[in-house]
Amino acid sequence: MLLAGSRRRASFLLATLGLGMAPAAPLAAQGDLLIAPTRLILDGRRGGEVILSNIGDEEATYRVTLELRRMTPDGELEPVEETAANVTERAAMEMVRYAPRRVILPPGEPQAIRINARPGAELPDGEYRVHMSFAALPKVRPVVAADPAPTGGFSVQITPIYGITMPIIIRKGDLQVTGALTNPRLEEAEQGPVFAVDIARSGQASLYGDLLVYKQGSDEPVFMARGLGVYPEIDSRHTTFNVSPEQAAAMRGPVRVELREPVQYGAGLIASVDTVLR
Repeated sequence: MLLAGSRRRASFLLATLGLGMAPAAPLAAQGDLLIAPTRLILDGRRGGEVILSNIGDEEATYRVTLELRRMTPDGELEPVEETAANVTERAAMEMVRYAPRRVILPPGEPQAIRINARPGAELPDGEYRVHMSFAALPKVRPVVAADPAPTGGFSVQITPIYGITMPIIIRKGDLQVTGALTNPRLEEAEQGPVFAVDIARSGQASLYGDLLVYKQGSDEPVFMARGLGVYPEIDSRHTTFNVSPEQAAAMRGPVRVELREPVQYGAGLIASVDTVLR
């Protein structure tokens, strides 16, 4: 059951989607599940919420769980078993509380997941993170007669299970972080041209922003990649993006590469570099 305020926010979210308007919060969709926002930052004093929406035409059930993931220098998020968690990861798992943990959504219906996290006074200042997973549970279908299997063989029916994972970040204390962009370049790969750049991070918190490439003297980007994160467990992230031959041609020459905060957070400049792409 949604609280009155949560229902109003969820209804507004669905209305903006239906009207084709750009919602204030970033969205993520997988299968028939849509969530907003796609990341949540808490300060330990106030909680937050994530809105789940069933955009399919059948009732669906979702299981909500927490898991640990670590970022690699290539930006991949590798799962971490709780038995292998470090002190910071264990603290994050212990402090996060959320409800409900199982959601049944009719078509077109939203549901709020309420989330709270209070770091203990004994914990050092820093950033703590877990990842919340929303997984669709397979529907129970009536048994029907199947086509006969080939002689000496058997038949298998595979049901895909869709899910979305988002980070929940808890920040304690006055944390500082800076970023830098290094070695932007165009490369030729087997699948075609690739734009690559390294994002360096220094400080106690994660970086998160949008990457933009501008031709010198132009206000319109010729390339954009949204929602890039660099988490505290790594100091630098190597990023690569497949681009079309037309995009690569437009990017060649003097350019300015920028990393900016997402628009909903003010689009402030995090880092930039001027270079010539060849």
